[in-house]
Amino acid sequence: MAPVVNVVLPVFALILVGYLAGRFRLLGDASTEALNRFVYYFALPAMFFAALSRMNPAEIFDPAFLAAYGGGELAVFAAAMLWGRLAFRHGLSEASLFAMGGVFGNTGYMGVPLALLAFGPAGALPAIIATVFKTTVIIALVTILIEIDPRRRRPESHVLADAANAVLRSPLVMSAAGGILWSLIGLEFPKPIAAFLDLLGAAAGPCALFAIGLFLVGKPIRKEMGEIGAMTVIKLAVHPLVTWVLAFHVFAVDPVWATVAVVMAALPAGANCFVVAQRYDIYVARASGGVLLSTLFSVITLSALFSYWAIR
Repeated sequence: MAPVVNVVLPVFALILVGYLAGRFRLLGDASTEALNRFVYYFALPAMFFAALSRMNPAEIFDPAFLAAYGGGELAVFAAAMLWGRLAFRHGLSEASLFAMGGVFGNTGYMGVPLALLAFGPAGALPAIIATVFKTTVIIALVTILIEIDPRRRRPESHVLADAANAVLRSPLVMSAAGGILWSLIGLEFPKPIAAFLDLLGAAAGPCALFAIGLFLVGKPIRKEMGEIGAMTVIKLAVHPLVTWVLAFHVFAVDPVWATVAVVMAALPAGANCFVVAQRYDIYVARASGGVLLSTLFSVITLSALFSYWAIR
């Protein structure tokens, strides 16, 4: 039980504290948006930029890790989208959001802090790379699928431009790109700048977990429970299982990186599932329900996962 007590429970305790603060309105109605913006636009980008800028470029572009994590994510996305179209009779828009809920884990807000806590600095880089891949590829893919849906296509829409805009406007992607560029240049930061980035980045973990709790307050899960349940099973069971097979049995991935890949795949659905659904005003209730239900059940699944690794 040591991994559960030492790693998983502190993470969910922070989420619970955030939820209780939101439930009892201790910070006011604007607190959720304000804290989310701080994490999304400042703390996480500082962490991403600082971590990637100090890494060897050869470590960043690990083809085995990208094939295992990215390949698993895309394979499960395709299968989930097909399931959404066949089982729930969804069009491209709804099916793509259903699939997004099945693979788009909460790697930024929960995964990076969890990887740091569980594996130390060695776990930070693969967690960040997983976050950048997921954010870049999945958001772009879902944006394109929604934009080309014949039932929703607007005459003035521009598919490629909208997808590129969604990616380029992400501070997580841009800070990661900046960190990679700085790593390629090979320069060191002056000590005051390095200290500033470290201080700001250190706030990402606790603030992100607290923000998840605030976000979950008031999210509905009563409607469409069959579909939300299917999305949760894909996210918490199918996605990590496929990633485990690829990372440990197909590709030659470093053991620590392979373990982080499985943990990233086993995370609950990320808040961006709800953000994208809300942007297009489709699938909003089911997207938020998937985030809530998968987060609740991930207490059990993540605890089981860390306990399994502890007794091996």
